[in-house]
Amino acid sequence: MACCRNCLCCHCCCRDGETHTPEELTILGETQNEEDEILPRKDYESLDYDRCINEPYVEVLEGMSNKKAKKYEAVKWMLVFAIGVSVGLVGLFVDFFVHLFTQLKFNLVGKSVEECSEHGCLALSLLELLAFNMTFIFIASVLVLIEPVAAGSGIPEIKSYLNGVKIPGIVRLRTFISKAIGVLFTVAGGLFVGKEGPMIHCGAIVGAGLPQFQSITFKKINFDFPYFRSDRDKRDFVSAGAAAGVAAAFGAPIGGTLFSLEEGSSFWNQALTWKVLFCSMSATFTLNFFRSGIYYNKWGSFQLPGLLNFGEFKCLDGDKKCHLWTAVDLAFFVLMGVVGGLLGALFNCINKRLAKYRMRNVHPKAKFFRVLESLLVAMVTTVVIFVASMTLGECRDFVSPTTNHNNTTVVSLNEDIINSTIRQFFCPNKTYNDMATLFFNPQEVAINQLFHQDGTFSPVTLTVFFVLYFLLACWTYGVSVPSGLFVPSLLCGAAFGRLVANLLKINLGMDIYSGTFALIGAAAFLGGVVRMTISLTVILIESTNEITYGLPIMITLMVAKWIGDFFNKGIYDIHIHLRGVPVLEWETEVEMDKLTASDIMEPSLTYVYPHTRIQSLVSILRTTSYHAFPVVTENRDNERDFMKGNILISNNIHFKNASVLTRAGEQRRRCQSMKSYPSSELRNVCDDPAAAMVPAVEEGQDMLQQMLERRHVPYPNLYPDQSPSEEWTMEERFRPLTFHGLILRSQLVNLLIRGVCYTENQSSATQPRLSYAEMTEDYPRFPDIHDLDLALLNPRMIVDVTAYMNPCPYTVSPNTRVSQVFNLFRTMGLRHLPVVNAVGEIVGIITRHNLTHEFLLAKLRQHYITI
Repeated sequence: MACCRNCLCCHCCCRDGETHTPEELTILGETQNEEDEILPRKDYESLDYDRCINEPYVEVLEGMSNKKAKKYEAVKWMLVFAIGVSVGLVGLFVDFFVHLFTQLKFNLVGKSVEECSEHGCLALSLLELLAFNMTFIFIASVLVLIEPVAAGSGIPEIKSYLNGVKIPGIVRLRTFISKAIGVLFTVAGGLFVGKEGPMIHCGAIVGAGLPQFQSITFKKINFDFPYFRSDRDKRDFVSAGAAAGVAAAFGAPIGGTLFSLEEGSSFWNQALTWKVLFCSMSATFTLNFFRSGIYYNKWGSFQLPGLLNFGEFKCLDGDKKCHLWTAVDLAFFVLMGVVGGLLGALFNCINKRLAKYRMRNVHPKAKFFRVLESLLVAMVTTVVIFVASMTLGECRDFVSPTTNHNNTTVVSLNEDIINSTIRQFFCPNKTYNDMATLFFNPQEVAINQLFHQDGTFSPVTLTVFFVLYFLLACWTYGVSVPSGLFVPSLLCGAAFGRLVANLLKINLGMDIYSGTFALIGAAAFLGGVVRMTISLTVILIESTNEITYGLPIMITLMVAKWIGDFFNKGIYDIHIHLRGVPVLEWETEVEMDKLTASDIMEPSLTYVYPHTRIQSLVSILRTTSYHAFPVVTENRDNERDFMKGNILISNNIHFKNASVLTRAGEQRRRCQSMKSYPSSELRNVCDDPAAAMVPAVEEGQDMLQQMLERRHVPYPNLYPDQSPSEEWTMEERFRPLTFHGLILRSQLVNLLIRGVCYTENQSSATQPRLSYAEMTEDYPRFPDIHDLDLALLNPRMIVDVTAYMNPCPYTVSPNTRVSQVFNLFRTMGLRHLPVVNAVGEIVGIITRHNLTHEFLLAKLRQHYITI
């Protein structure tokens, strides 16, 4: 079996006479497995949840008394409250204008349809509806052209951000404006999308921007507030904002907190939980207060807790035979969960193929084609709902009488609801068109009708509605407009659940509560699409205000997730994968423990010395794209200790053989880059004998072997107060690297811009010192090395980086198992993880990309081939 596997792998790796490892094939995108076509991109920058404990930060800690610390914490609570209130007001803004535009559109088109049904001018009514919808969608599409990140629901991007990946533009003010205004036009434009998903994105943007008191888009918004200028604080506020968005959307503060914890943040601290819950509560009650006053003129009554309210599930007064659900119904709920998981997997599969088609055929073209696609979807959706409402609907009685135990008729619908939500298109008096009632109402109203109106929809209508909504919602999600998926999934699932209830009542004669089956159907379909468990269960329970639904909802969601996971991932995870975002899973597979840190690390290191010349720093920063660099020294003592028993050869030659050529090539690239330096003094540096020896290395000369053979020749010592010498030979450049800390690219550029350096004939004590506020002043948009005017830099000046590096980062041994590396990296929220051997020599570094599932899988395949 092993032989066959190796033969098969070798056969698959052969291409045009070349042999590639499975890892190389995977990286080249030449695998035959469709799931491996799109790999995590390396250009995404990671966020750092771990604090950099350098000297400026320590000075801040030493200067902070208990009184200042409490004041700092009080400011944090105030900001959390402000975020919650702001998110609630954003939800109010979106809901108010969606309600206004939707009511205006349906009133005008409804009157036109009623008039044209008598005079035969329905084409004019269709044109009016098309004009409304396509105008709204055009505005939303143009806003997305201004800021492309505003497209979609934003939940995949926020999940990625909370997982530790920085996606450009995801929490900018321009994105917020495009998202908030665009989503109200998208929903009012009649597309099968919801405003709840974008609310989560808007909440996250508010959480990211409000505590900064500055804006990159509008540069005049810049207050002197030098606090919370770190990835750790910013991501905590984003967690609170995202939770507040969920709370405002569904009126579910606890569900919002669990959403941020379960689906978002991979790095969480216990103190954050209470702040996030408080922020969610603030958002819910702010939105509730204003909506209750505006829509019911009952300020302070708190009757509308969220943008989406499922209403009250209860039996009619006096009907003792009625039960919301029974133990017998649980069997049907499980079956509905199975069907919901299958339907959700089908939805995700179709949507994934559509997304790939867009990536290959729409996105590479001019941006105007994205607007045309949005308008096409709007036109098709409008024509479909208009034709279906006019031709496929059935005329139903206004009132469905229900007889109680006293044989008196109880009216299940009051007059106000009939007048506001019932559509009578082409139906005689005292009847209404059930298809038009679902299509010509806001989606939230349609959901409440399916939940609470008893016996008002025919099975044929529900079937047609479900199929049309399923296909159009699947096509719409991914179009270049702000769009959510929660409400379309709930509405589609509610139609499915209501259809099951009608069949059970009609065919089996069961006495069931139809609203419960509609709710379970909505939960089953939504769970099958998004694959959320704990948070979605609590969100649905809080939205129904009925705790007895906890068990059936939880069972249904679990079954739907299990069935769906058998076929594919959740919709948000699929879109994260399609974007190539290197998101870390909750844990690694058991089989991955066959690998160690030395198997997955990057052995090719670009490093700096504690005291490095400006010429070297500029060369490193201009010729690499790394975001962090190890700070190392090279001394003879470590190697001499390692020589006992040839431990050096047995433990380290594997790492050095892999990196010696790369490090030699790195020296040559630095010298070539410096030839364009405006200083003639620096150009001459590259003419030294060390640079001339690089071709010899590339021609196959084993410099490592030479170094080991002449290992007893004394090396020039490099002490912390000495700068590296340009006269070193090649073998001197490849000595053991004693690890001292990590320094970020942004920190190095900041030091260069601010002139933090000293001359060669002076002590490093004469170097200027930067405070913590100065180090973080430009956060989060630090300047780039290419923004520097090199003519203003003296290449011979020396920079002492020891005060600004992180001297105590987390490290692992080369023999550490992958599961341990993964847990440390994910749990502590790391950005870089150095691999250091027993004597403190750095042999490699691990980043987020080295821990993605695709990378580990490729390394595991390579491990099997090696065996």
